[in-house]
Amino acid sequence: MGAIEAEQFLSYLANERHVSSSTQNQALSAILFLYREVLMLELPWMDNFERSKKPKRLPVVLTTPEVQALLREVAVAPEPIGLIIKLPYGTGMRLMEAVRLRVKDVELTRQEIVVRDGKGGKDRVTMLPGSLLEAMHHQLARRRKWYDEDILAGKADVWLPDALAVKYPGAPREWGWQYVFAARKYSVDSRSQAERRHHIDEKQIQRYVKKAALLAGIAKPTSPHTLRHSFATHLLQAGYDIRTVQELLGHSDVATTMIYTHVLNKGGKGVISPLDHL
Repeated sequence: MGAIEAEQFLSYLANERHVSSSTQNQALSAILFLYREVLMLELPWMDNFERSKKPKRLPVVLTTPEVQALLREVAVAPEPIGLIIKLPYGTGMRLMEAVRLRVKDVELTRQEIVVRDGKGGKDRVTMLPGSLLEAMHHQLARRRKWYDEDILAGKADVWLPDALAVKYPGAPREWGWQYVFAARKYSVDSRSQAERRHHIDEKQIQRYVKKAALLAGIAKPTSPHTLRHSFATHLLQAGYDIRTVQELLGHSDVATTMIYTHVLNKGGKGVISPLDHL
């Protein structure tokens, strides 16, 4: 089969299977990989097929009372789970950015968090809420105790990105590179086979948020990312300019941040229903 058959298959996925654009793109990538890397054939660029339409969806955003209700339920969660759950709403961090946070990137004096290697490989700076300072102090103290124990056990090294461990052999055992939210138990790294602490499992956080939302009576589908959406929306509602919110979220294009402006208009684009005039 050649390009024509491949294009027919991709059109079939869009027109009859009604798959999402990401699924169709994955199928296209798989076909190109098969021909180029396995069959050693070069397919001409395929563009004569029906593209799946990417739906434009608005983010799920919690109201301030809903966030308060959610956080009341989270208050009973064991630490550091409660602290991690508060970070997406308090700082705009993504869940994985929070669980991968390193000690050196928490600045308590200036109340800042440096987010390293975020989506798109970008670094950015966000605030550390004053209401979380005490909890972060306790977490770092707890983490330091574990680190001292790991040093004695010879298991203090952590995974470093971009082959930094090769360039700086001592860095993996330094305090600054440790995960703030490390797992309680050691695990074996599948890449190096080293036994050490990984960061806390993000699925554990997702389960707690879902459970807390149910207990709080929130009907909306709620996840840690919903709290990030709520962070951006509530900042815009408070009057902060969109460029500031864009930088805090780490968006490359302000158009991505613009999706949160839908909440700034009351009702349907600020229009008052004729029913309210009766």
